[in-house]
Amino acid sequence: MISKLAYVHPDAKIGRNVTIEPFAYIAGDVVIGDDCWIGPSAAIHDGARIGKGCRIHLAASIACTPQDMKFKGEVTTAEIGDYNEIREYVTISRGTASRGKTVVGSHNLVMAYAHIAHDCVVGDHNVIVNRVSLGGEVEIGNWVVVGGHTAIHQWVRIGDHAMVQGMSGVTKDIPPFITASNKDHYAGINKIGLSRRGFTPEQIAAVHEACRILFQSNLNYMEGCDRVEAELPQSPERDMLLNFIRSSKRGCIKQYVSDAD
Repeated sequence: MISKLAYVHPDAKIGRNVTIEPFAYIAGDVVIGDDCWIGPSAAIHDGARIGKGCRIHLAASIACTPQDMKFKGEVTTAEIGDYNEIREYVTISRGTASRGKTVVGSHNLVMAYAHIAHDCVVGDHNVIVNRVSLGGEVEIGNWVVVGGHTAIHQWVRIGDHAMVQGMSGVTKDIPPFITASNKDHYAGINKIGLSRRGFTPEQIAAVHEACRILFQSNLNYMEGCDRVEAELPQSPERDMLLNFIRSSKRGCIKQYVSDAD
């Protein structure tokens, strides 16, 4: 159902069983998949590519012009996967010449007032809480939780199954499986999240031991990676941690610091 009070450009490609509520704006260079719901006053701009089953709430803005002074009007996209819940007043910018597109995967919950900037890449099954701001070209993996009112510096990467505490200022990469404190430090592994997602006690124990060496042994990260590789059995989780840290260009968050420090 498309409300008579909505504006839908005749060139827009709208799938089956799509609901567009009053005062929504749908531009011409737009694709919206089947079974989507576009809420009142939402704005879907040129370059939006939206998969099936998405719910885009009141006054959200998808594929809006990048907030980047280098942007010169080039043709770019914002590509949204399937079954995403994008809440009120969320803004997702389209890409720039840097990458050409902003990408958000599938089954994500993006809560009210969050901002995903140009050329970001966000994976699947993430929860981005209220008023989180992602700078340009941020990369977030899968099954990540980013706490409310967090600001993530441009070019930062966050690995799979990580959790970022609310009110954080993230300036360095956050490796997979860990919880990052709002002071940009390692605060432990995301044990509850891993358990909920089916990791076995043995897998969780192996992640904990690797992180103990990496983040609590007073070794620098390269030395810690070498020790983990030498002392712990090979596993997908071990290798994911090592590959992430060794490939970091910004450097990773600070190692563990006790409250007493």
